[in-house]
Amino acid sequence: MAWNPELYGKFKKERFAPFEDLSGLVNVRDGLDVVDLGCGAGELTGRLSDMLPDSRVLGIDSSPEMLKQAAPRTRPGLDFKLLPIEDVSGKWDLIFSNAALQWVPDHKKLVPRLISHLRPGGQIAVQVPSNHSHITQLLIQETAGEEPFRSALGGWLRHSSVLNITEYAELLHVNRCSGITIFEKVFPHILENAGSVLDWLSGTMLIPYFSRLQSPLKEAFRDAYLKKLEKLYPGGPVFYPFRRIFFSGFRDGGSA
Repeated sequence: MAWNPELYGKFKKERFAPFEDLSGLVNVRDGLDVVDLGCGAGELTGRLSDMLPDSRVLGIDSSPEMLKQAAPRTRPGLDFKLLPIEDVSGKWDLIFSNAALQWVPDHKKLVPRLISHLRPGGQIAVQVPSNHSHITQLLIQETAGEEPFRSALGGWLRHSSVLNITEYAELLHVNRCSGITIFEKVFPHILENAGSVLDWLSGTMLIPYFSRLQSPLKEAFRDAYLKKLEKLYPGGPVFYPFRRIFFSGFRDGGSA
């Protein structure tokens, strides 16, 4: 998928807000080996590095477009690498991921594998959007199921890999984590109108659909979906509640 850093960053304030809650879960210590999974343009990876003295922080991402934005932020103790989340290896004191794991399938296998890359006492701290049941998300699937888009997509629909909070808690426990913290939080965003909702989703959830459609079907899909949003939100501003899951745990019972 081709990411557009400018479009993604249009709602920087709203997209960055969960980082404060997630970083608040991190057990701050000196000299950590840290990997940020899905670092994007690297601004939040830099802030993570700032709060961890004398640590070595590596941000990884599978988007060359995003990493091009991140590269100038490189400095001693902070580096970036083109690498899919699924290919992370090595041993880490902190595995951190803010709004990225939702793009990786099969969390029942992914989360245990990530935990296996923690050193004893190491921490995993993750935030994933859990807004896949919101009407705006369901309308994307509805549009994709209509012709001519259904045929062009070969019937493909994107299904969320995100689990519920109980399932994440159980995964952390079964995989020898203690000090478990997990919660779901609604972020109440106020967007200008239906077009702003479309812009928000065009920077994330619509990307895999757009990437599978050629012009003019891509533009037709966008227009058909916008009509549904305008019917849903005929005026403005739009109250757009966005749910996110946060979870953290320490391997082998270590928490310091």
